[in-house]
Amino acid sequence: MKKIWVFLLLCSVSMGAFADEGMWFLMHLKRLNEADMQKKGLKLTAEEIYSINNSSLKDAIVQFNGGCTAEIVSGQGLVFTNHHCGYGAIAELSTPADDHLTNGFWAKNLGEELKPKSLFVRFFVRMDDVSKRILGLVNDKMSEKEREKVINQEIAKIEKENSEGGKYVVSVKSFYQGNEYYYFVYQDYTDVRLVGTPPNSIGKFGGDTDNWEWPRHTGDFSIFRVYGDKDGNPAAYAKANVPLKPKHFLPISIKGIQEGDFSMILGYPGRTNRWMPAAGIDQNVKFAYPAWVEASKVGMDAMKKYMDKDQAVKINYASQYSGIANYWKNRQGMIDALTKHNTAATKGKQEATFDKWANKKENKAQYGDVVKTINNFYATTNEKARHDNYLIGMLRSSTFAALPANLGGALKQYAASNEAKRAELLPRLQTIATETYEKAYLPLEVDVLADELNLYAKKAGVIAPYIAELAKENGGNFQSYIEKAFASSIFGSKATLEAFLANPSAEAVDKDPLFRISSALMTKYRESTPETEKLNDDFQAAYRKYIAGVLASNPKGKYYPDANSTLRLTYGTIRALPADPRNDAKVNNYTTLKGTIAKYKPNDEEFDLPKRLMELYETKDYGRYADKAGYMPVNFLSDQDITGGNSGSPVLNAKGELIGLAFDGNIEAMAGDVIFDPVLQRTISVDIRYVLFIIDKFAGAQNIINELKIVE
Repeated sequence: MKKIWVFLLLCSVSMGAFADEGMWFLMHLKRLNEADMQKKGLKLTAEEIYSINNSSLKDAIVQFNGGCTAEIVSGQGLVFTNHHCGYGAIAELSTPADDHLTNGFWAKNLGEELKPKSLFVRFFVRMDDVSKRILGLVNDKMSEKEREKVINQEIAKIEKENSEGGKYVVSVKSFYQGNEYYYFVYQDYTDVRLVGTPPNSIGKFGGDTDNWEWPRHTGDFSIFRVYGDKDGNPAAYAKANVPLKPKHFLPISIKGIQEGDFSMILGYPGRTNRWMPAAGIDQNVKFAYPAWVEASKVGMDAMKKYMDKDQAVKINYASQYSGIANYWKNRQGMIDALTKHNTAATKGKQEATFDKWANKKENKAQYGDVVKTINNFYATTNEKARHDNYLIGMLRSSTFAALPANLGGALKQYAASNEAKRAELLPRLQTIATETYEKAYLPLEVDVLADELNLYAKKAGVIAPYIAELAKENGGNFQSYIEKAFASSIFGSKATLEAFLANPSAEAVDKDPLFRISSALMTKYRESTPETEKLNDDFQAAYRKYIAGVLASNPKGKYYPDANSTLRLTYGTIRALPADPRNDAKVNNYTTLKGTIAKYKPNDEEFDLPKRLMELYETKDYGRYADKAGYMPVNFLSDQDITGGNSGSPVLNAKGELIGLAFDGNIEAMAGDVIFDPVLQRTISVDIRYVLFIIDKFAGAQNIINELKIVE
């Protein structure tokens, strides 16, 4: 969809300065992108980026733990990704006595590397188009359920055919809302160990205040290593495992960057909605996102109160809190950007143009009612979207909003079982009990659930009936009721859950106060009626036809599908924003350590700095990592088209050398998940020279530096 939508043209930006839109499939680079990329400066061929038969850049790019991107940077399986991507694993491995989040961690040898309980990387092997095979089995006379059943059956066959007996993970994905299908073959490695991380005061410098903002001064990186068996195959964690020897790893360039340099990013963008209709944008801006923001803030405030008082609580909830905070600011930024740029109106004009084409005589039978059906769906579901986002905010913040309902069925099955069956079920239930309560802080959980229920009952409209009853009985304030519920519930502590396992009763589960609350919430969350199912089916069919119609109306267009956590390439240039007095850089496309020190606030949670870093700044002891102009670079800007999931993605120069790690976008272009802004779109990355400076000069981890192929 190579269309240019210009929302705001800053006076200091020339009319010719546009970012390159598109998250491109690697298998299509030769046909769609190679010539354009080489014209812009790329020194590689499409085959050197993506090859099935030979090693290529794609072999060094991995999906990290299902939600981020990472890259292989040594012949011994060393992995770079963002600090915030490794945050959960780092937190898991931390204790108040050995706090890697606060103090950082640097393994001096393989034996010191730390294995979190669950962490994996996914290598991309190959992909192929199976659209004709799948779509040849369906037709417009089928209902959506019939269509889905046929498609899913064929997907299962394709995945089995290409898994080579379980060696590979195969995933068939839908694109263009079900108008195309591709399969992807992956290989997963689950023995992934922590090698190094800077302290929070570097890796998360700026905190929520600077999140999504520029200028940034964040050392957002962490280091892991992939292990396999002696033959290089995936293997469960074992001391006998050895570092993986990858097919390809990225050389690292410390030559520096200049405005206008070609650069590209390979990664796993999570989700975009570039085809979203105008009414869907309006629904998000006016109904869904405000509820998400408010519910997130309520949960964050309840957590923070306890996290500030107790370091153990802070460590145990750090990852969950960080995830909620990230999307809290993201959604508010989306509201502001989509409103400011009047995005719904822009989309509405496009749909009006399409509707005229759709209602021409030759198109009317296929596409005539598409826009009308789409608009009816959103008008009918606006209030539901508001409700659902208040409820989703509660489920993201509160462990006990969902857990009792999800676990209750298993407990009732356990209670109804004979002695032999109970013995079979017991170990799994005991594990759940341990994992649930091991790091849970119940006073925090009480307040989070009570505060979220207060908000839900007050703001969410037509809520779960049982919750409405409780709200009426308690004057809209759930605090006292939830305190008593935890005190008397099977789920109130590990001890009470274990006591239930020793003397189980299905009736006790059904009467349990937390189970009743949780069941009411989850029933409402999963609520469906024949009317809503038909409304949704009609919408899905209309949305699919809308996209098919847009493609058909301009068959020579250069299109790319929405992001859906599949490997993509995006390219552009190193590109500044207009001059900013807050940035000491000569060109507003990078930041410096001088700027980092200028933000320093002693003992501040977001802007404190390690003494060692400030000493290095005072002595200008930057080693070989300083820019040729003398400053120590920290972050930089480029204009690639990225989104969530690209966190940790490698930023590569024209030769395919690593120059940075992407970690954020700028808030001015926050509407980018819905509509691309060629003027404001920026990617914020940590300069690889800062990464190496922290590893080498700050941490003294020369063993890590020695593994890398550094190009000077």
